[in-house]
Amino acid sequence: MLTIQQIKENPQYIIDRLAVKCFKAEEHINRVLDLDQQRRQLQLNNDTLGAELKKYAAEIGALMKQGKKDEAEAAKARVAALKEEQKTIAEQLDAVEVAQRDILLTIPNIPCEMVPEGRTAEDNVVEKEGGVMPNLGADALPHWDLAKKYNLIDFDLGVKITGAGFPVYIGKGARLQRALIQFFLDQAGESGYLEVQPPYVVNEASGYGTGQLPDKEGQMYHCQLDNLYLIPTAEVPVTNIYRDVILNDNQLPVKNCAYSACFRREAGSYGKDVRGLNRLHQFDKVEIVRIEKPENSYAALEEMKDHVQGLLDKLGLPWHILRLCGGDMSFTSAITFDFEVYSAAQQRWLEVSSVSNFETYQANRLKCRYRAEDKKTQLCHTLNGSALALPRIMAALLENNQTPEGIVVPECLRRYTGFDIIN
Repeated sequence: MLTIQQIKENPQYIIDRLAVKCFKAEEHINRVLDLDQQRRQLQLNNDTLGAELKKYAAEIGALMKQGKKDEAEAAKARVAALKEEQKTIAEQLDAVEVAQRDILLTIPNIPCEMVPEGRTAEDNVVEKEGGVMPNLGADALPHWDLAKKYNLIDFDLGVKITGAGFPVYIGKGARLQRALIQFFLDQAGESGYLEVQPPYVVNEASGYGTGQLPDKEGQMYHCQLDNLYLIPTAEVPVTNIYRDVILNDNQLPVKNCAYSACFRREAGSYGKDVRGLNRLHQFDKVEIVRIEKPENSYAALEEMKDHVQGLLDKLGLPWHILRLCGGDMSFTSAITFDFEVYSAAQQRWLEVSSVSNFETYQANRLKCRYRAEDKKTQLCHTLNGSALALPRIMAALLENNQTPEGIVVPECLRRYTGFDIIN
């Protein structure tokens, strides 16, 4: 969340920048500033009472030594009244701080200056593109037909076991899925990311720490009996490793990667774009997470983009990078780049990665800080990216690599699969 200091330093700038995210912030910002004024006045009153109590404590001792019991008792009565008044102020102070935090949690992160204006995905900017478009014939099959033809994925069986959006991978399909996971993890390791294997469920504090709560609670699966949430991405547990942590200067940057299953309700998603692997409730993903000093985070963002681009190049998939407009960005992001690959049989672009810099927004929620050379603590910058999400990668690989003889496996995956063609 935004810090009080950010808001106090330039409230109009924040209001103007949040308008780029199509968020009307004026009422929220004014309320935060009003509550902060109340908080400061209550704190001043509390400090004044504390000083008065200290004065009376010293006086009572002196009066007792002088044998002035009546005056000492009167002073004690005054102390008791002051303590009641201080208790009331402390309760008011707690209430104001809770109200202020509740409002701060509803204010999105401010987009950085590089974020273009716009309201929908149509306003995103194509920043870069690469790869070679496949030349398929008119009889090319979409991946759901290929999955059935070669017995790779059973969507109907997933419906029987669980419901729509929970496919069952079979035989070479399961092996190809596992090959992609291992390939992505190995590539992350070679790029200096330390692998961790996090839990697939998180508590409420973790959801608030990375900004899934209260913004996306309707999109997460909630285990109400235990008040735990199935993770929508490994970003959540991995970033929360550093909740309430003060890192030393020499521990930065932190570079972690993690494989996990991801669970998303995808409420409100309907239509042709949900067919096959295009939109699932459970899917696999390898995530990269970085904790950086503020002055280094945008260089780190470029490194992460290069890493994802390198994966797509090795897989031989045509891709482009979108710089998201304000209206299409997430609640917590300061800037986001989406990678999409071209699905030749569907003749459409499929999102396979989002790479984001959150600046201090998540770190402030997490209380993730580092101790600089001057021994002062500062908020870190947090970043993450999909490297990569598997379902649409699998869809594009199956479709783009189909031949009359079968589906050709990319060279980089063959040492993991043990086969070079699916037939």
